[in-house]
Amino acid sequence: MTQMTATQARTTVGWHVEMEFQEDDHRTRAAALLRLPDGSEVRAHGYASRHPSDSNQPRVGEEVAGARALNELAMQLLTKAHDEIDAASGRTSHALR
Repeated sequence: MTQMTATQARTTVGWHVEMEFQEDDHRTRAAALLRLPDGSEVRAHGYASRHPSDSNQPRVGEEVAGARALNELAMQLLTKAHDEIDAASGRTSHALR
């Protein structure tokens, strides 16, 4: 039995998500971009609306819209991984959650 050293067992990969926000007095739009190491990109959008009776808190709108964009990005990554599993295996796999 061969033992693996710590350097053999680990591969460090980093992802950076870029987020941009557009805001007006009542709405916030978030755009998320993830560039993967294989050169592909995944983009997603999220939106938030402020109720007229709520105070104007741009940071809250960014957090809600940003969270929604990241959630959509996560769903797209799951779909991408699912499709890659199917392509590699030649069969239909179980949906990832």
